[in-house]
Amino acid sequence: MLLSIVGIAASYLLGSVSFSILMAKWLKKIDIRQHGSGNAGATNTLRVLGKGPALAVFLLDIAKGVVAVLLGLWLGDGEAWVPVVCGLAAIVGHNWPIFFHFKGGKGIATTIGALAVLAIGPAAIAGAAAILVIALTRYVSLGSIVFVVLLPFLLAAFGFDSSYLWGSAVIAVLAVYRHRRNIAKLIQGTENKLGGNKKGEQHGA
Repeated sequence: MLLSIVGIAASYLLGSVSFSILMAKWLKKIDIRQHGSGNAGATNTLRVLGKGPALAVFLLDIAKGVVAVLLGLWLGDGEAWVPVVCGLAAIVGHNWPIFFHFKGGKGIATTIGALAVLAIGPAAIAGAAAILVIALTRYVSLGSIVFVVLLPFLLAAFGFDSSYLWGSAVIAVLAVYRHRRNIAKLIQGTENKLGGNKKGEQHGA
């Protein structure tokens, strides 16, 4: 049990390493949370820093989820809930990082990494649906929401353990909460589209 707690704590600390913030400080000496949409994630990195840094942030954020779940599998002594909670802890760390005054991103890339290890089949299907939505609408936020909302249903359909189901449900609730401003803007028809004008962007994905 002690090792499981250590793994969960380590996963949160790992998630708290915000590569978007670090990349912006390194490349432009700015706090990315004060530019673009104000979000510390890959999409806003694309807006503010460009494609190369955005891709690096996206992959590194995915890696956080992967490593957290692997850590849970290693320290969990076969308990199914431990890697799930470790993945969730990394997502919480990404969203509310202790190293950056608890103001981070929205956790989608880290969720992708965690689910790629926990449940690659359902994650791939949900990911394909999200990519299709983004391609058709150019709304990254809408694709992200579709991804997380589909996951609990797909995990249930594939017969995964109950810990995976409640874990994915918590992830979905957190993601929808973090995207609440995007949802309001989608309803109003004022949400920023991928590749759109950077001027005046606030609170995007």
